[in-house]
Amino acid sequence: MSQIWRKKPISAFEADMKKSELKRVLGKWSLTAIGIGAIIGGGIFVLTGTAAHYHAGPALALSFVVAGIACIFAALCYAEFASMLPVEGSAYAYAYGTVGELFAWIIGWGLILEYAMGAMTVAVSWSGYFNKLLKLFGVTLPANLTNDPFTAGGLAINLPAFIIVWLVTIILVRGIKEAASANNIIVVLKVSAVLFVIIVGAFSIVPANWVPFIPEQTMIMGESGKMQPAYGVMGIFGGAAAIFFAYIGFDAVSTQAGEAINPKKDMPFAIIASLLICTVLYIAVALVLTGMMNYKEITGDALKAPVAVAFEKAGKPWAMYIITAAATAGLISVMLVMMLGQTRVFLGMSKDGLLPKFFRDIHPTFKTPYKSTILVGFVVSVVAAFTPIGLLGDMTSFGTLFAFAMVCGAVWLLRIREPQLQRDFKVPMLPLIASAGILTNIFLIINLNSLAQLLAMAWLVLGVIVYFAYGKQHSNLEKEQHSK
Repeated sequence: MSQIWRKKPISAFEADMKKSELKRVLGKWSLTAIGIGAIIGGGIFVLTGTAAHYHAGPALALSFVVAGIACIFAALCYAEFASMLPVEGSAYAYAYGTVGELFAWIIGWGLILEYAMGAMTVAVSWSGYFNKLLKLFGVTLPANLTNDPFTAGGLAINLPAFIIVWLVTIILVRGIKEAASANNIIVVLKVSAVLFVIIVGAFSIVPANWVPFIPEQTMIMGESGKMQPAYGVMGIFGGAAAIFFAYIGFDAVSTQAGEAINPKKDMPFAIIASLLICTVLYIAVALVLTGMMNYKEITGDALKAPVAVAFEKAGKPWAMYIITAAATAGLISVMLVMMLGQTRVFLGMSKDGLLPKFFRDIHPTFKTPYKSTILVGFVVSVVAAFTPIGLLGDMTSFGTLFAFAMVCGAVWLLRIREPQLQRDFKVPMLPLIASAGILTNIFLIINLNSLAQLLAMAWLVLGVIVYFAYGKQHSNLEKEQHSK
């Protein structure tokens, strides 16, 4: 039992950093753009309507504040770890250096839920937005080329989802500089679109729609067709859980340590800056949306595309083109960062011997882990093309929240065990912040879909089996122990 709790020495992490073959080309603003690229996606243009109508009403802005605070606890803990252990692998690496090998493996396995399944979900969402954009220009693709076989009820393939995953895979194989440049362009486009919504929408706000700002708690017909409590103070928290998926992604910055120019200083900055920037934008969009359109009127098509419908009702139907185009482009960068993060987690685990050498093979010219990138592209493209992805959103959230809670605990544990380690960034009031982070993220896990919880737990159990079947005996620490 003692072997599975063995920890990777900090000196071994430092040796890995010196031997890294990855190109260090990312500055703090490129890293911040990666964080923004992962966070802002279609969620801001979709989840806002559902959360306003079924949970918070005009107080949706406060729901974004609550979710942002929940994330900032984890972000601060990630930032301290990133300043201390600037290596690829994110929460997996942090756990390996503090808690132990099995725990690190489970977190790494859980990150596959966040990144790989997140990329699959986003690929299917992108296909939906792409089809919507084509329809605005009078082009309609056949149903059997835009749906999976289960949804279509026969022979079918979600071709747009399949193709976009391979385009992203090619960009990632070509190199981190090319991937970062593509991400930067998309981030500028989608942040411009969000600012467009905020600025142009502000002129169509009807202040009466904000009254009362926190509606009195009542029972309404929920999404499931059953009566449920909504609004009031608890509605704000319900809204926070509903829109949490829109915040997922800032932790992907921590997977880019091997390609950051000055990781110890730039990564903490990028993690916190990307989260704060997105939180401010989200709050502003929530205020504009609920000001333009009464939350009770967000029904039917408005639930699927609330921002676009709000502009249409305000006499600005042309805004639909801008919003749909921005969401379509924006989802590409989310997919890009998710797949990028996944391959870097694989790279970290492979360097430690817990995964085969295949996952750490670096391309001689592009200096990227090209084999694992192609494998991830293949799996994500096939699943996105042939599978209905109803539960993957909640399963992605499970993997993220699980990692967040573990990082909050691990950074506290390491501060107690090894206070002498150099930390370029230190979490203020760590016991309070870490405790709040652990409790908040566990609370949100409990509120996820019960079937998604069950499937996610089954995935973690499978991970434990794989660890004992392969990872444990191939671990570098295991080989060092036998060589002594």
